[in-house]
Amino acid sequence: MRKSRRMTYTERVQRRVRLMYALLAVMAVYMIVIVELGGGDSRRMSELAQSLSRILYFGGIIFIISRITYDKRLLKSRLLLKEKRREEQDERNQYLHDKSGGWVMDALLLCLLVITWTTALFNMAAFYTSAVILATAAVLKLGSYWYASHKINQ
Repeated sequence: MRKSRRMTYTERVQRRVRLMYALLAVMAVYMIVIVELGGGDSRRMSELAQSLSRILYFGGIIFIISRITYDKRLLKSRLLLKEKRREEQDERNQYLHDKSGGWVMDALLLCLLVITWTTALFNMAAFYTSAVILATAAVLKLGSYWYASHKINQ
């Protein structure tokens, strides 16, 4: 059996940048598919659904582009890269992330974002349901993070 080599932090940041570029491409293809399927008809969408779908989609694109530029700036500066690695490997931050749901909750929130955005373009009843579930999950994540943070400080 082949042992896997541990990636350096620089390699992880480079992989993160490549994944962000891939995510941008997937978002563009997804939007084309949605339009071809007839989603986003303003005659069937409520104003809240229109606003939230635009915020989620274009906000996501802006967020991804900002993360790409930030990570590329990290790769250019050894000092920034070292500081960011120290921050990400901090035990307190890892503990708080794990106590607030960890990667599973992050993946759930991402899936709920995509579901909410898609349902906003097609079905208002499903949109309102998924929006409430998304808001509930976000409040639970933030609440558990806040609770764990205050519990540590005591």
